[in-house]
Amino acid sequence: MSDLILEMKGITKTFPGVKALDNVNFSVKRNQIHALVGENGAGKSTLINILGGVYPSGTYDGLIVFNGKLFQFQDVHSSEMKGISVIHQELALVPYLSIAENIFLGNENSRFTVINWEKTMEEASKLLERVQLAEDPRSIIKNIGVGKQQLVVIAKALSKKTSLLVLDEPTAALNEESSKHLLNLLLQLKNEGITSILISHKLNEVSAIADEITILRDGKIIETLVNGVDDTSEDRIIKGMVGREISDRFPASTRTPGETCFEIKDWNVYHQLDAERHFIRNVNLHGRKGEVLGLAGLMGAGRTELAMSIFGKAWGQNISGKILKNGKPLEIKNISDAIKNGIAYLTEDRKNAGLILIDNIKHNVSLPNLKKISKNTVINDELESRTVDQYCSRLNVKSTGIHQRTGNLSGGNQQKIVFAKWIMAQMDVLILDEPTRGIDVGAKYEIYCIINQLASEGKCVIFISSELPEILGMCDRIYVINEGRDVGELESKDASQESIMKCIMQSNLEA
Repeated sequence: MSDLILEMKGITKTFPGVKALDNVNFSVKRNQIHALVGENGAGKSTLINILGGVYPSGTYDGLIVFNGKLFQFQDVHSSEMKGISVIHQELALVPYLSIAENIFLGNENSRFTVINWEKTMEEASKLLERVQLAEDPRSIIKNIGVGKQQLVVIAKALSKKTSLLVLDEPTAALNEESSKHLLNLLLQLKNEGITSILISHKLNEVSAIADEITILRDGKIIETLVNGVDDTSEDRIIKGMVGREISDRFPASTRTPGETCFEIKDWNVYHQLDAERHFIRNVNLHGRKGEVLGLAGLMGAGRTELAMSIFGKAWGQNISGKILKNGKPLEIKNISDAIKNGIAYLTEDRKNAGLILIDNIKHNVSLPNLKKISKNTVINDELESRTVDQYCSRLNVKSTGIHQRTGNLSGGNQQKIVFAKWIMAQMDVLILDEPTRGIDVGAKYEIYCIINQLASEGKCVIFISSELPEILGMCDRIYVINEGRDVGELESKDASQESIMKCIMQSNLEA
């Protein structure tokens, strides 16, 4: 049997006006973890969608050879039937069904249309044990965390006798502990004879577990690096991805924050679903004009819930406390009030809550700004187009034009559209929740430059991130959040990963 489990030969895929893949030759060795990296828009997802049958044979040029045989996949099912399972970044789970039901959905243990529930639960338990998930298979999906949901999706793939597992950004939404667990699982599956293709922007993870690393740039294979033979450091991978060396991951800033312009005092929030659960406790923080203020903390610390509760009480109940802007109390009852008072929130979930993916760029950018481009409720189409085009040019959005469907943009360009709509709205306080999640190194740098530009214009920017290096690299001052409380405040010169973790550990001891 050949050492190669997969060969994709001469793959070329064209969309209207764009050649997404240009004569790509990609091969994967059996019983290895093969990483596929590249900037947003490099062609990674397109290549994987061809392999997974999303783009059927006939819509692209080239050949797919799997386990030594030539295949023409017409749909997702035909790819899965041959042992290929693709796990996309947006998890395909039904939130109100149980773990077991999700695992076997479409692949039911049934006879004459009657499901054998005893067998279903028994086999689901075995699969959960295999992926090291200690959950009752009867548990409802919406009641378990994202990290556990990721393991359920892998269990679902294993139920189909998978021999090639493809994972697209599997750790993007996971904390450090969950990420390590998932990566260790991939190593375990490798020992069991399952080959994996890993797509990830977290290059430290790629360097740690991948046997080979293939770099895509502008729809073409640039090179394949072999771990243990070639230099597979993050800097070396980045050079291949962007075509140049990036000497500094964060842009330089010489800003000097001004006076306090935004304050939260004695802020308390009870859980969205449980009125007796005190979730955010007596938080006090302030932000200054021209400052990037960081909110650091572990996953589940309450940073997103705090941000959403501030943004027009978009999360939580029984909310109390004061919001002050330029020293004056604000009366904010809803999201509309928050926007009217110059407060914006960039959600961590841009695809589901930040954008309308089926609509075009123009409408996404102008939606919060209709009063500025209309008169007597009638939109001035020419003014709308001209204004949106100006903001897209300012943020260097790469697209075919403002009429392009937003869902067809790369992750980095989608995030720029989210920025564009709030910059056009001329907000004074911008709360950025994981603004670089799922974005490659080159696009991250552009987002950082946008954030610095906003601060230099006198905006107060509140920056939430699970990646401590970017909190340390971007922020002038940092609040540490743990279990819904502010447990530390650090100036950038005094901040380090160790000092942030020390604040968290001390607060745990005091609790």
